[in-house]
Amino acid sequence: MTRSPAGRTGPRGDFLSRSKAKRKVAKVSPGEFIRQVRVETGKVHWPTRKETIATGIMVMIMTLMLAFFFFGTDAFFSSVVKYLLSLLG
Repeated sequence: MTRSPAGRTGPRGDFLSRSKAKRKVAKVSPGEFIRQVRVETGKVHWPTRKETIATGIMVMIMTLMLAFFFFGTDAFFSSVVKYLLSLLG
């Protein structure tokens, strides 16, 4: 094992001290790229209308629940701070 100047050891630990190697990226034509995108989007599971509506409703419910929770928490701490400040003067 080698020890890097930063104190990290191991094969992955000294990656910061190495110079950045240039990566070779395969070049494809725009037409080939579009074909690959169509193939990949064909593999995607798109939700049904029913699933989308159910998910949207659940998001709304959870957002309202969190809003009420944080409102209550904020009101509680606000009253505690007001009480503590009233003790000072």
